Amino acid sequence: MAAQNSQLHFVLVPLMSPGHLIPMVDFAKLLAQHGVIVSIISTPLNTIRFKSSIDHSVKSGLQIGVVELEFPAVQAGLPGGCENMDSIPSRDSIREFFVAASMLQKQFEEMFSDLKPSPCCIISGKNMAWTVDSARKFGVPRIFFDGMGCFSSTCTQKLQSSKVHENVSKFESFVVPGLPHRIELTKAQLPENLNPGSPDLVDVRNKMVAAESISDGIIVNTFEELELEYVKEFKRIKGGKVWCIGPVSACNKSESEKAARGKNVSLEENQCLKWLDLQEPNSVVYASLGSICGLTCSQLVELGLGLEASNRPFIWVMRGGEKSKELEKWIEEERFEQRIKGRGFLIKGWSPQILVLCHPSVGAFLTHCGWNSTLEGCCSGLPIITCPLFAEQFINEKLITQVLGSGVSVGVKAAVTWGMEEKSGLVMKCGDVKNAIEKIFDEGVEGEDRRRKAEDIAKMAKRALEEGGSSYINIEALIQDIMQQSLRSVEASS
Repeated sequence: MAAQNSQLHFVLVPLMSPGHLIPMVDFAKLLAQHGVIVSIISTPLNTIRFKSSIDHSVKSGLQIGVVELEFPAVQAGLPGGCENMDSIPSRDSIREFFVAASMLQKQFEEMFSDLKPSPCCIISGKNMAWTVDSARKFGVPRIFFDGMGCFSSTCTQKLQSSKVHENVSKFESFVVPGLPHRIELTKAQLPENLNPGSPDLVDVRNKMVAAESISDGIIVNTFEELELEYVKEFKRIKGGKVWCIGPVSACNKSESEKAARGKNVSLEENQCLKWLDLQEPNSVVYASLGSICGLTCSQLVELGLGLEASNRPFIWVMRGGEKSKELEKWIEEERFEQRIKGRGFLIKGWSPQILVLCHPSVGAFLTHCGWNSTLEGCCSGLPIITCPLFAEQFINEKLITQVLGSGVSVGVKAAVTWGMEEKSGLVMKCGDVKNAIEKIFDEGVEGEDRRRKAEDIAKMAKRALEEGGSSYINIEALIQDIMQQSLRSVEASS
């Protein structure tokens, strides 16, 4: 099959945000492993983040190229060098970031004509709405890569059509209608697109929704066995082509690939792994709340105190740079690192997450339930402690705790609004973090059951991408579909 695919050329256009860029780079590798030529569209500072990962794949014979466009940050009103959503200075700059991203269209189209062999499709993040016009211009299919799972997409759609959430007060629970499981949420936990309390970005979201509705197919980073009933329902709702091709992170097999994923990691990575080697098997809590959300210092302090109070060994990943200055000051003044010496390890900045999660000393994963982290937790076979913050993370929490039964909740009651975190009340309390950690390590029937379920999910995830697995078959089906469309378009033009 790979030989047949050798002249097919897919162009990938990821949104420049860690949660979109990293899985798209992984997906590029998967496509290349199936014999396709892949070009990833990037900008100079984003390429630095994943270059070593791609170099590794190219050395092993995969046909992956990176095409760089200049990101027009300054022209759009952003600071120079602001090329990724994790470097946006404030919420007010989100609009400018999407303006800058849309300004890439002209450069992209000039570059597209010169690519050899001629590309046969564009796969873009759903946030890159302008790629629809470019695809039409060049007469190729445009497929969007969905950054959410089928469960959260289905829940969102059911709420949009039923509007059941619109007539309740902020903390009053309601049941999401028309689902195979009884899922209760509150308005306070819903993503911004379902909560009209944030009108500043409505037009940005509307453009994305419009572009999504005219795509030629959807690629979802999930595997069918994880959320089977919801994959079926999502396909029914979309009424078109949906390919589940994940978990894409599982394409990183070797230690060096896992370490290089997402960023070139410093010496701290090795220190962290050396520290893990000294811990007991299945004893460590790995806590990371993602690369985007800048929770206020007081909220993060509660997390740190809860980890300390648990009396368990832990790794705590915190954002580096300007956003963490206040927290770092607290750590220093309270002598926090001295208090946890030997038992706790702090990572400031980027963490080699999939490498850490598969270390035998790690026994649980405390996460914000972003979809990438949720899947990485599923692949690791670890029970999960859920601490959702915003977007569809509270819905992902329900998948973990209620549908899959592989996790426990910290009990966060309300979402924060990204970029307006200081207006939120307390997201988590130290005691709730401590209790959730105790519960996840429970040695009774419930704890054993959660661990068994987590291990079963990891086995299914591994099988999905192996030859003959559901995601492997779906990647081949996607490639065949594009090949058929290419042949038809060649015939039509001749």
